[in-house]
Amino acid sequence: VRARLPVLRWLPRYSLAWLQLDLVAGLTVGLTVVPQALAYAEVAGLPLQYGLYSSFMGCFVYCFLGTAKDVTLGPTAIMSLLVSSYAFHEPVYAVLLAFLSGCIQLAMGLLHLGFLLDFISCPVIKGFTSAASITISFNQVKNILGLQGVPRQFFLQVYETLRRIGETRAGDAVLGLACLAALAGLRAMKSRLPRAAHAEPLAARVSYLIVWTSATARNALVVLFAGLVAYSFQVMGSQPLTLTGSIPRGLPAFRLPRFSMAAPNGTVPFRSMVEDMGVGLAVVPLMGLLETVAIAKAFASQNNYRIDPNQELLAMGFANVLGSFFSSYPITGSFGRTAVNAQSGVCTPAGGLVTGTLVLLSLAYLTSLFYYIPKAALAAVIISAVVPMFDAGIFRTLWRVKRLDLVPLCVTFLLCFWEVQYGIVAGVLVSGTLLLYSIARPPIKVSQGEVLLVQPGSSLHFPAVECLRDTVCRRALSASPPRSIILDCCHISSIDYTVVVGLAELLQELRQHGLSLAFCSLQDPVLQVLLSADLEGFQHFSSREEAERCGEAEPGGGTAAPCTGPGGTSLLPA
Repeated sequence: VRARLPVLRWLPRYSLAWLQLDLVAGLTVGLTVVPQALAYAEVAGLPLQYGLYSSFMGCFVYCFLGTAKDVTLGPTAIMSLLVSSYAFHEPVYAVLLAFLSGCIQLAMGLLHLGFLLDFISCPVIKGFTSAASITISFNQVKNILGLQGVPRQFFLQVYETLRRIGETRAGDAVLGLACLAALAGLRAMKSRLPRAAHAEPLAARVSYLIVWTSATARNALVVLFAGLVAYSFQVMGSQPLTLTGSIPRGLPAFRLPRFSMAAPNGTVPFRSMVEDMGVGLAVVPLMGLLETVAIAKAFASQNNYRIDPNQELLAMGFANVLGSFFSSYPITGSFGRTAVNAQSGVCTPAGGLVTGTLVLLSLAYLTSLFYYIPKAALAAVIISAVVPMFDAGIFRTLWRVKRLDLVPLCVTFLLCFWEVQYGIVAGVLVSGTLLLYSIARPPIKVSQGEVLLVQPGSSLHFPAVECLRDTVCRRALSASPPRSIILDCCHISSIDYTVVVGLAELLQELRQHGLSLAFCSLQDPVLQVLLSADLEGFQHFSSREEAERCGEAEPGGGTAAPCTGPGGTSLLPA
């Protein structure tokens, strides 16, 4: 029970000191999540209230099932972009996508399939997040400029925005740029703010607390300021700003997701909705888990605790399934809000209870005030959040470290501008192909001497056996005179049946040319497999030196004399 309910690990030790810090952290994250939720719903192409609907259930579920004290679940820029691609701006599709993604994540957690994340390489992730940063940011330029009717496809969006830039609304542009500048300034202020020591005067500590709170809750402050400006214009009878508009008041109803949708020409059944989502049913759950686990690992390493990817899958799955009953779209871990949580001194996942409660209170009592929030201010919040995701240094780093990794990075980066799913799938396929090629063509070192010493640089699997056979035969027969072979297996930890068959054929081929093949430095699992295969002409030695002494006993090549192994018995068949 303790393994499946991590809350039981920390709840018995919960203290008043932890409660105070969790309250502060929960309130601070809550002030961040409310404006971000409204903004991310815009990215997802959904009515703004769906951002708030998606922001509280993850906080409650993760408190009981999460393994990282810092992580907060909710809508994020990346997940909102994916929802925009796979839910077609339809709330019914978005909620059903959350339910199905949660079911898939639950199944993966129960089957311990968290290891699948290891097949998504870092270059693919970096290519996707960098492309998403540009896509999401440019998607908000239209709101900064006050343009209407701009298409959502990236290339059409760039063309249409540049073509209609002369239609920019001055009020939206001035306010949007001012909000961007304020957010950038507050972010820089926080990064350079020296921590106040306890020995400093009370006034210095209070000043530090005010500045730190203002910088941490900068999204809420900027949105509040912009709302006051918009309200002032409304009172004066003129409105140069584009406003968010009415948001339904009250908590979302508890109900099952809809498994069909009414359409002008009839009803879209469940099967058609699933077919429409297509590869999104794989991409959304995996990317959601990937974000959460990557964030949890980053903060766990900083704070010296461990996380369980399979338990994170269960937490994500329950959060998405239960969230879909309250009209949530798919959620995942948020890096920005998790950083705020950690910097606020959170001690346990209980801080999420405070955050979730604050979102519910906003839905119940504050939605009428959201009417006056300018769209330009929300666009500034989104751009400020996603710009740091663009990692320009990764291109230079990979050029220095391993240039071949630039291939999946660039493929993912470029294709994500066309369609997100194509970029991710293509990047995974390219990185998988490179991985398979390295398995099929392992490095093989050949040293010349009285005998040829051949040393594979990694384990042998069935795609690599033909490469090994070709290398051994070519080098052995091209030598003058032809030489016998010692196969140094110190790096080989496992082999399969196809490799055994290939080695048997190699032994036979060399024997036909009057040459021998001996094995040395065999690890126990490999030795047991080869002995059980009962290969004709099989010889093995415990070390390379012993094998070389035996090979040098008959200089000039030809059939080697029977040599004895460690036990003193002949290793050649009778």
